[in-house]
Amino acid sequence: MLPLLLVTVVAVRHRSVLAEGFGHLATARWPWLLAAACATCLTWVAAACTRQGAVVERLPRRRLLATQFAAGAANHLLPTGLGASAVNLRFMTVCGLPLARSSAALALYLLAESVGRVALLGVLLIAFPDALRLGTLLPEGAVGPLLVVAGAVPVVAAGVLVLAPRLRGALVAFLRTALGEARAVHALPARALALWGGAFAFPALQAAVLVLVGRALGLPVPAGHMAVAYLAATIAVALVPTPGGIGSVEAALVVALVAVGGPAAVATAVVLAFRLMTVWLPLLPGALTLAALVRTRVI
Repeated sequence: MLPLLLVTVVAVRHRSVLAEGFGHLATARWPWLLAAACATCLTWVAAACTRQGAVVERLPRRRLLATQFAAGAANHLLPTGLGASAVNLRFMTVCGLPLARSSAALALYLLAESVGRVALLGVLLIAFPDALRLGTLLPEGAVGPLLVVAGAVPVVAAGVLVLAPRLRGALVAFLRTALGEARAVHALPARALALWGGAFAFPALQAAVLVLVGRALGLPVPAGHMAVAYLAATIAVALVPTPGGIGSVEAALVVALVAVGGPAAVATAVVLAFRLMTVWLPLLPGALTLAALVRTRVI
């Protein structure tokens, strides 16, 4: 609740910018928004491909795609993507996969999606080295504490594993299962292509949605720079445990778009339209699909 409270305070303090941003929504050009809606639908297809690529067995295609749509709604009930993970874990176990292998497939999916997102950002930063400046996103003197925290996390994790032999044994057993699952998947070219193709296509399509919405609202920022802003913002907020990234994603995207040269009011309008299209409009049909899948025992 604390991140949501902080975002609310920031929103109240900058309510004039938000009001101006809502005003810009009326000027949107509908062909670009229609293209953004089509790209949003393709993100669920990309997620389904990645999920299928993480397991050797063939999953039911229609139910797999419906599960990805429903997982979006579940993602707004629990923080940091736990809702979607729970839905997909249940779906795989209902399809007959043992819990250990389902968990390994889920971990492989998360790893591939993270690698795809970071690699795509790296490629774009090489192509557009002046698109984003770290100093515009971080307060002065914040780099040092961030590096200290980043170094302390693996040290603390290693200490916990040393002091907890049962936890260490469970982790070793899980890693063996996960590595075996990863080897089996990569032994099949079709599965490896689905896994990594979907892992790269998913963030690319999400970035494309933001670019198309930016074009609809006349944001004066190059498409490559908008894609860099999206990927940098979503990677940065991955550590903020808000359900579905509500509040944290919006704030980070506005800051990132302003950092790449967008006016604050137009950037706010773009982010509002982007989140409306990718989160709020699919939320009710996604929740209804989730309820239907539960009633029919698909999950």
